[in-house]
Amino acid sequence: MAVQQRTPRARSESERAWLRADLVTAAIAVLAAYNLALAVFMAALPHAFFTNVGPFGARNDHYIRDTATFSAAIGAGLLVSLRRPSWRVPMLAVSAVQFALHSVNHLVDIDKAHPAWTGYFDFFSLALTTVLLAWLLRVELARPAGGTPPT
Repeated sequence: MAVQQRTPRARSESERAWLRADLVTAAIAVLAAYNLALAVFMAALPHAFFTNVGPFGARNDHYIRDTATFSAAIGAGLLVSLRRPSWRVPMLAVSAVQFALHSVNHLVDIDKAHPAWTGYFDFFSLALTTVLLAWLLRVELARPAGGTPPT
């Protein structure tokens, strides 16, 4: 029986695929931590959140804490997906949609923040996170199910 050798190019492509998978795992961990930390910040300190992060319109602590529950749910789902890979595609897809919709909302109100620069910062940071989530989703969708790391 002949031993099949991998070409250097095939091996490096396989290694790159696993490097991307490791990058997806690290990014999911960071996004989970970000969403959970944001939820705690919003729930525990709604006035500080409003003043420093979301200065749009009149402050409403109840709505800020309501929004914290959405960030907590996304963060928890992303955290679970670290241990349950079958959750990754759905959680990345839902997260990308949520960030895209959130970006649109901030674009509509981009000139209503005080100070004005925060409206632009919020929009562009949310839009960039949407792009990152879409890329992570694409990488995860391209990963072979049940693959093994290169040897």
